[in-house]
Amino acid sequence: MKNSKLRKKREIIVNTGWRWKLVFTAVCLAAAVILQLCARKIAGFSVFYAGYVYPLWVNTVGRLMSLFPVSVSEILLYAGIVVLMLGIVKIVWFRKGHRAACIGSGILSLFATASFLFVIYTLNCGINYYNEPFSKCEGFEIKERPVDELKALCEKLTEQVNTYSSQVLRNKKGLCYLDHNVGGRAVEAMQAAGQIYPSLSGYYPYPKPLIVSQILSVQQLSGIYSPFTVEANYNRHMTAYNIPFTACHELSHLKGFMREDEANFIAWLACMASDDADFKYSGALLGWIYATNALCKVNPDMYNAVVAGLSDEVWADLKANTAFWDRYEGKIAEVSDKVNDTYLKANDQSDGVQSYSRMVDLMLAYYEKTEQ
Repeated sequence: MKNSKLRKKREIIVNTGWRWKLVFTAVCLAAAVILQLCARKIAGFSVFYAGYVYPLWVNTVGRLMSLFPVSVSEILLYAGIVVLMLGIVKIVWFRKGHRAACIGSGILSLFATASFLFVIYTLNCGINYYNEPFSKCEGFEIKERPVDELKALCEKLTEQVNTYSSQVLRNKKGLCYLDHNVGGRAVEAMQAAGQIYPSLSGYYPYPKPLIVSQILSVQQLSGIYSPFTVEANYNRHMTAYNIPFTACHELSHLKGFMREDEANFIAWLACMASDDADFKYSGALLGWIYATNALCKVNPDMYNAVVAGLSDEVWADLKANTAFWDRYEGKIAEVSDKVNDTYLKANDQSDGVQSYSRMVDLMLAYYEKTEQ
């Protein structure tokens, strides 16, 4: 009799747990879908959200995460893997009579977790894809320009790269290296840019390197913004000149600018606004790479003439960078690129990964605006 009562009580508890999981999943999915539709269909919704609501998450969750010296999103990833593995072990060891119920409960828990993460993603990232572009906020006009302007930009960047290259620290191999507090200096660089461009002003959390940066390397990624913890993370293993630019790129997403071409442009502005030579070198060299790649496509002869003026020190860094990423070529990188391309297109960046190269148009617009 007691066993019967215990069994009925257990069934009531189990049924109640399933019911709440279903309700939670449905509510989260409905909220996320409604917010996504509002962002895509209601004019001004995303602009208002990015300007007045999203900063609340940055100033609360972002500040809280900054108290931790390591990437909280990375730790949560490992914790999630452990929990998943323990769940699988539990299912394997369960008695056959309860295994089906355990599997069903586990699957429902996964759906509930995924729906919750979808809401967090939407609040801290998804809506911002429909925010007003940075170029519009700050008055940079993107338009078709003659190749002579592009060549002039490349020559200007070549001169800057050579100048800053001689000012950075170099190791015994002659390669650029960073000696201290990259994250703190990235915040300072973004704040310096914020003094010039109002849409970039305000608080920035501390960007952090991933402990196991191979996670990014095998995907050919230099950094990642985690909307689930409002953190900017970067790959600490890549060639040093990439790091300042990447840290600023990821921080730009915390101002509601999710477009990758604009995040690159903002990172370039921030690096050039920094007082540190290694940040200026990082910004100038990444800008040079994007600009000269664009020039090579339209006029290879002009490209060859420009790159001939690059110093040997810079070439050493570029060769080291190529060697680093070549180690991670493979299927994982190909899949990651396709997933990233699909993700960008799903968020109305119709050029997919090709949107990164449009940074050049923004640099040209910058020089037109500032040199008038």
